[in-house]
Amino acid sequence: MKAKVNKDACIGCGSCTVIASDVFEIDEDGLAIAKSENITENNKEEVIDASESCPTSAIEVEE
Repeated sequence: MKAKVNKDACIGCGSCTVIASDVFEIDEDGLAIAKSENITENNKEEVIDASESCPTSAIEVEE
């Protein structure tokens, strides 16, 4: 599984960084990025929760 953030859709609310801080962070532009695209079994549920919680649906999770 991989996670990606669509920076055109991201508003930088930071909910993903709170839910899955090991995968997402806010960059110098104030928008979220996936600092680690690879999702492990340890953080899989958190990444899915972050994706589902994103108010602009900017997070893509691919199998």
